[in-house]
Amino acid sequence: MAASTHTVTNQVPPLVGYDVFGTDRALRESVERHSAPGLLDATRAELTALGRAAGSPEVQEWGRRANEHPPVLRTHDRYGERIDEVEFHPDWHRLLDRGVGAGLTDAWGRPDGHLRRAAGFFVWTQAEAGNGCPLSMTHAAVPALRADPALAARWEPRLTSHRYEPGLRPAAGKAGALFGMGMTEKQGGSDVRANTTAAVPLDAAGEYLLTGHKWFCSAPMCDGFLVLARAPGGLTCFLVPRVLADGTRNVFRLQRLKDKLGNRSNASAEVEFEDTWAQRVGEEGRGVRTIIEMVAATRLDCVLGSAALMRQSVAQAVHHATYRSAFGGELIDKPLMRNVLADLALESEAATTLGLRLAAAYDADTERDRAFLRLAVPAAKYWVTKRCTPVTAEALECLGGNGYVEESGMPRLLRESPLNSIWEGSGNVQALDVLRALQREPAALNAFLQEVGEARGADHRLDGAIKALLTELADLSGIEARARRLVERIALVLQGSLLVRWAPPEVADAFCASRLGGDWGTAFGTLPHTLDLASVVDRARPGG
Repeated sequence: MAASTHTVTNQVPPLVGYDVFGTDRALRESVERHSAPGLLDATRAELTALGRAAGSPEVQEWGRRANEHPPVLRTHDRYGERIDEVEFHPDWHRLLDRGVGAGLTDAWGRPDGHLRRAAGFFVWTQAEAGNGCPLSMTHAAVPALRADPALAARWEPRLTSHRYEPGLRPAAGKAGALFGMGMTEKQGGSDVRANTTAAVPLDAAGEYLLTGHKWFCSAPMCDGFLVLARAPGGLTCFLVPRVLADGTRNVFRLQRLKDKLGNRSNASAEVEFEDTWAQRVGEEGRGVRTIIEMVAATRLDCVLGSAALMRQSVAQAVHHATYRSAFGGELIDKPLMRNVLADLALESEAATTLGLRLAAAYDADTERDRAFLRLAVPAAKYWVTKRCTPVTAEALECLGGNGYVEESGMPRLLRESPLNSIWEGSGNVQALDVLRALQREPAALNAFLQEVGEARGADHRLDGAIKALLTELADLSGIEARARRLVERIALVLQGSLLVRWAPPEVADAFCASRLGGDWGTAFGTLPHTLDLASVVDRARPGG
């Protein structure tokens, strides 16, 4: 018989066996709001299936094992021949197979494609975030490839396929393919115009040989990569296949895998090119303009990925507080814990609502929507990804010491949380991109003001924040030093306007009072106590 001290009491059951999509009210309502007539039932069915899979014990185990058994670099075979392969745990392949099968690389050619894919990406990231990297890059490669219609015709059907086919072999023989990208180099980082990789033309058909060193190349077992290199006409975009059409392997030397803080299931490599065969995409000298379409799409995925991490963190915290007793009652009923949970829930819902609004704008694809995205995407990327780490850290603290233990899953979320703020341009890069849009593209600001103006008059704190923002926008001279402050205000005003229009009154009221009205401290859990915090927390429960 076990000793009485070994009896387990007051421990919280794991958050598994639930529908990640169906129990997320903010996400579900966003999908319902933006779905085209006649498509909602099909969209809801596919997201429910994916949500149940993401919350299942089996898939949760896939995510755990894929991170506990990170990829291994195999540069040579037993005979000393160079192979440049990365070996992944089987659960990595299971995750990618399910993600590709759910259409998470397929947005550009189906009705409501971006909305459906964004919601699915949001759901699946909560099961395991690392596999989102190749899914995101594959999805985002499509608009860049369309700069060359012939290349797009060959590759797009495979990139948008719902078939996952791993292994290095010619892409022409595969039903589905994955894409990566290689932009950054050790001497430049985000300053891609400092790139030194050289591209030597072979003929007039757009074939080149590349020589250089890429400092970060994620998911190096993909079938193809979009990279930047310096051709005679300037910085140019190229397609580099891992395997050539005749079955021989392209020169794609994996120097090492990065030992990263998080994202450990996914491999990120340093890659060396030496007379590596490549196909030009777009015109010589217009590489940044060509690949920027890919960058914009992956930046939206940074927003969605961070919003998903926040949602999962909040779900875990609320779940824990629902079942954990302390000081004579459940934690969720304690006023101070309720304040913390409500504060976290506001941040999560604001990020979710904004991310899905941006996806819907991609689907609408009007002139106004395109202008709106030009300003809103970098602003959202800046702010939402910045909020992810403090939200995740505070949610971990809600679990106390249990949250600091790997078995809780919270340390993995915390390690993952800074990534999206760094990937595809860190905070300063996003802030400067917003400034460029403001200074060079008046239509972007007009579209943004039209968007937030739809909520004008509904909340005096939002109206005041819009007025203050307009005052700051009136003088853009010498604005670089205060760019972060400006972009933060842009993002908060946009989030506030969306919540005022679409969220329940208690959510919009709490957001405007704290984020826009200034009735807030510098840590989570400092909301005005007079707000309806119980309703805000109840809305965030993962069980309903």
